[in-house]
Amino acid sequence: MSTAVASPSAPGGESLSKAQIAYTWVRERIVSGDYAPGHRLVLSTLAAELDMSVVPVREAIRQLEAEGLANFERNVGARVAMIDEARYVESMEALGILEGAATAMALSSISEEDLAQAQDLNDQLRVTLEDFDPKTFTELNHRFHNVLTCRCPNERLIELVNAEWEKLGHLRESTFSFVPGRAAESVAEHQRILDLIENRATSAQVEAAVREHRAATLASYLAAHPNHP
Repeated sequence: MSTAVASPSAPGGESLSKAQIAYTWVRERIVSGDYAPGHRLVLSTLAAELDMSVVPVREAIRQLEAEGLANFERNVGARVAMIDEARYVESMEALGILEGAATAMALSSISEEDLAQAQDLNDQLRVTLEDFDPKTFTELNHRFHNVLTCRCPNERLIELVNAEWEKLGHLRESTFSFVPGRAAESVAEHQRILDLIENRATSAQVEAAVREHRAATLASYLAAHPNHP
């Protein structure tokens, strides 16, 4: 039975091609975690669900492969890419630099309402620690950081931050799964960042705090993976 998939439009109002529709549909499921690392992407099954031929689906999977989100294996077919630890480390390092800069540049535009929203999200994160769920924590964590970076006046920088978050989409949950104790530390570091912003710390101080926060998460992950190359 096929899935009814609406035909979305590009920003300019033009209809997307079938390959683009398939790409968007499958990608959303990979990033959300519905299709976990190693999940088989059976072209005929996806084509049936999307009510299209295999050709555009294959093109979509090739595009996902180019992004590192899928792999074609001989005699197996397509699968959601497994965790590439080298790529994970590089993306976390890049995100720390980009997110730190974006938060610092956004300082003059962050409103009291933004800070209140960020505080509420961090309070929700603190509550999740009582009955820890990595996926929920990750979603709230992303929203927290987005509140502090979305006011950045450099649109290209925001695009780069979002791109790194998306690359980490199917890996981030594993960080807090492997090192759940890191979640509580993360909430405390969030609070420090908020306190710095509320107390009108310099952009350099805020940027350093955000970068240190990201570096601490990466360090915890690597400590749990001592065989990392």
